[in-house]
Amino acid sequence: MCDTFIALPPATKDGSVIFAKNSDRPAGEGQGIRVYPGARHAAGEVLQCTYMEIPEAGRTHAVLLSRIDWMWGAEMGANECGVVIGNQAVWTRFPPGPPALLGMDLVRLGLERGSTARDALDVIVSLLEEFGQGGPCAENDPGFAYDNSFLIADVHEAWVLETAARFWVAERVPSGVRNISNRLSIRGHYDLGRRDLAHEARLLGLPCDGGSVDFAACFSVAPVEPDPGSREAWGARLVARNDGAITPETMMDILRHHESGICMHGGFETTASMVSRLSPGGDATHWLTDEPNPCRASFRRVDDLRRSGTVCEGT
Repeated sequence: MCDTFIALPPATKDGSVIFAKNSDRPAGEGQGIRVYPGARHAAGEVLQCTYMEIPEAGRTHAVLLSRIDWMWGAEMGANECGVVIGNQAVWTRFPPGPPALLGMDLVRLGLERGSTARDALDVIVSLLEEFGQGGPCAENDPGFAYDNSFLIADVHEAWVLETAARFWVAERVPSGVRNISNRLSIRGHYDLGRRDLAHEARLLGLPCDGGSVDFAACFSVAPVEPDPGSREAWGARLVARNDGAITPETMMDILRHHESGICMHGGFETTASMVSRLSPGGDATHWLTDEPNPCRASFRRVDDLRRSGTVCEGT
């Protein structure tokens, strides 16, 4: 499930960038706050993700994660360079793939290896194309599997990245507000996409218009327009209602919203929540819960991670 939000100037009250996400998971699943330091790794070192091994990067950034106990990856998090990422489950025309990288693995990999939002996006799509995504996404339900969308941001910009198997497109969000839920939302106008996307879509018998692909219409099993009563539509109205005055507290209130179902209770519940403020001066402050439901859980403040000493440069 899940809902993820981003607000950039001029939508925020103080000119900062504010990110927020609710992680909705099977009720009772453990999910906690973790901090891992940056490191340098030897050539040829191998990294064990949730289901598969991949080559380790030469350098990784310090990361703050909201990590599900049984997974290597994370539902959401931040790194010392001021990059934040959250993922969403989406269901597409493709059957679930064999165990490979989970969307949660890709969140952590993007944070560990990306010095900017665009860097992190490039990390995720290169790994997606090389290794694919797939595998059970619940510890005790082997049939619960899905593709992923991502909201990736730094203090300068945000990106919505949507995927279907190894296909992907990305939309840049330079200002204002954007939210995503459990549905492909990018249509025919996007800023980046897999190089051979139109060709591969034609091979699958999907419509293309002048080399452009209506990604949601081609690959989604859900309606291409959100239901007015959906969490996604509610979320868009709630952030729009506060346009120009959004603060971290505004986002916390949205994550607690019950009428919309954004604060989820039941067989699936909001197991953890995160809000981040990325300031124009480069500082970052994060607030996370490590128990279910932001309507009753306390947000714990975590200050800037940059003290770890890793150099954050474009890669």
